[in-house]
Amino acid sequence: MTTQVKYTTPEGQGGRYHRWLLASAPRSRYQARLGRAYQAWLTFRQNRLAVIGLGIIIALVAAAALAPIIAPYPPNAPDLSIRLAPMSAEHWLGTDELGRDILSRIIHGSRLTLYVIVLVAIIAAPVGLLIGTVAGYAGGWLDMVLMRITDIFLAFPKLILALAFVAALGPGIENAIIAIAITAWPPYARIARAETITIRNADFIKAARLQGAGPARLIWGHVMPLCLSSLIVRVTLDMAGIILTAAGLGFLGLGAQPPLPEWGAMISSGRKFMLDQWWVAAMPGIAIFVVSLGFNLLGDGLRDVLDPKAEGQ
Repeated sequence: MTTQVKYTTPEGQGGRYHRWLLASAPRSRYQARLGRAYQAWLTFRQNRLAVIGLGIIIALVAAAALAPIIAPYPPNAPDLSIRLAPMSAEHWLGTDELGRDILSRIIHGSRLTLYVIVLVAIIAAPVGLLIGTVAGYAGGWLDMVLMRITDIFLAFPKLILALAFVAALGPGIENAIIAIAITAWPPYARIARAETITIRNADFIKAARLQGAGPARLIWGHVMPLCLSSLIVRVTLDMAGIILTAAGLGFLGLGAQPPLPEWGAMISSGRKFMLDQWWVAAMPGIAIFVVSLGFNLLGDGLRDVLDPKAEGQ
């Protein structure tokens, strides 16, 4: 039994806009789209943890965009006179073994983190969506071949497979992104295939086929858009795993190379001082934890909003 979510109407001008957005009979496509987005936001903000996750991600993006302005020191400027200095008013998170400000390096490292997750999402998600929709729509031998290739990639842990590709390509941030993207697409293909199988025999697909639409047009114009909501949720939830994989490669020296302030590499260089100067490794580790938590909380909230089974509730 489903329950209808009721929203209270504010008074005044805001209440008028509220009623306009939630009108049961929109007068235009523009009003209908804004109303749908507004309802999604109302549903999303009811999940307080998801709002916290969104705030963390907004803070990450802001830190990356404003890094040269808000960072108190240059990220790669050494000062051996203050090496391994504890947290203080001058250096809020202390300094590392070369006297570099850890807070500044974490802020600038947020750019590398966003760079990795955005490029991996841009590469892996479309590849997985294309393979999954083609396999699910075509069926037969093509489905079997594509899914067996997917199973081969899924048979290996992501980090181990990424290590193998980076070892073949060579260390570096670009090669790490390629390796992570190669290991990240199979779950998206599985989700897209499952969604495609459920809708490929729907009445609107049959109607479009009768009107002369070919397989490519059906997949691109009808099937893929219906798979996007589930894919967006999965991509958001996978961001934490992507961050951890990138940090693991950086920790092993196969990701971003010094002196880039990559969080995994910062943990690797600070592990030698864990007993006495714990902040050198702990602070970038906390940054990875907080950002990963933010993406997980945001993904849970997006799942509540974009889940097709929640429609009409």
